[in-house]
Amino acid sequence: MSDPAPYLVTGVGGGASSVSRLVAELLLTGGEPVRAMVHHDDGRADALRELGAEIVVGDLTVPADVAAAFRDVHRAFFNMAVSADYLEAAAVVCTIADERGDLEALVNMSQMTVSQMTSTSTDESQHQRLHWLAEHIMNWSGVPVVHVRPTVFLDNPLFTIVASRSVAEQGVLSLPFGTGRTSPIAATDVARVVAAVLRDPTERVGHVYELTGPAVLDIEGLAEQYTRALGHPVSGIDMPYDAFTQQIGAVPGISPHTVQHLLTMAKLHRNDRYNRLTSDVEKLTGQPPRSVEQYVAGHRQLFSRPTPTSG
Repeated sequence: MSDPAPYLVTGVGGGASSVSRLVAELLLTGGEPVRAMVHHDDGRADALRELGAEIVVGDLTVPADVAAAFRDVHRAFFNMAVSADYLEAAAVVCTIADERGDLEALVNMSQMTVSQMTSTSTDESQHQRLHWLAEHIMNWSGVPVVHVRPTVFLDNPLFTIVASRSVAEQGVLSLPFGTGRTSPIAATDVARVVAAVLRDPTERVGHVYELTGPAVLDIEGLAEQYTRALGHPVSGIDMPYDAFTQQIGAVPGISPHTVQHLLTMAKLHRNDRYNRLTSDVEKLTGQPPRSVEQYVAGHRQLFSRPTPTSG
């Protein structure tokens, strides 16, 4: 009997909270064969290799690389970091999948903002526009696609890097959200949904799943969650948009495309565009998504002052 066909998972070169990495881990620990595609084999995929993943190196904008990665694959997860090359990569993946003709499911990582966009809307970021276009390309192609549209991630720099210092040093959660409300979701919950769809895509092809956390919260509500998780008072204040712009612009090595995306996300939060709530995570996985409190409690080190060392 031949070996079962592997699942293809792209974009696994990210950090520990990468959705692709988490999806691959879930499949591998469940005994499923995984082919994980990375742009550079720089050691970040070693943990997946140790779990039994087949690691392939390639560029998602190079058709020959994508065709090689899709060899003998019948189910795939397309995901890619924020990049100006996103639409080209999506088109290449879709073209190769369409030429194969025997793909059972292509699970596409999109964004919930897409559900509020039109062909002529201009309030969204360039990267969100690329997601909107990519979804349309996939739908037109006839590829058996499932779109997964998560809201903002709890693992996003907004809730980790931006928030960590003020929470640790001042007990203040400072975010550029104004009076906007949001329902952030943990990458682990998105990964659980993607893995569930990959394992059983039959009745899900052609569907769109919009994923949120379990509650919609304003800045004060978010601060209450941080307070309970950390065991000390955390107050919530609105960070002026100009201050956020300066903070993001000072991050070394960040691309203009990513900067524009993060700044737009802040604007959309201020305009209450992330005030969304769905139950799709629990419907698909049988378990509710993690709350902000549960996420922060599991990442206390991000929001705690470093322990002084004795000299």
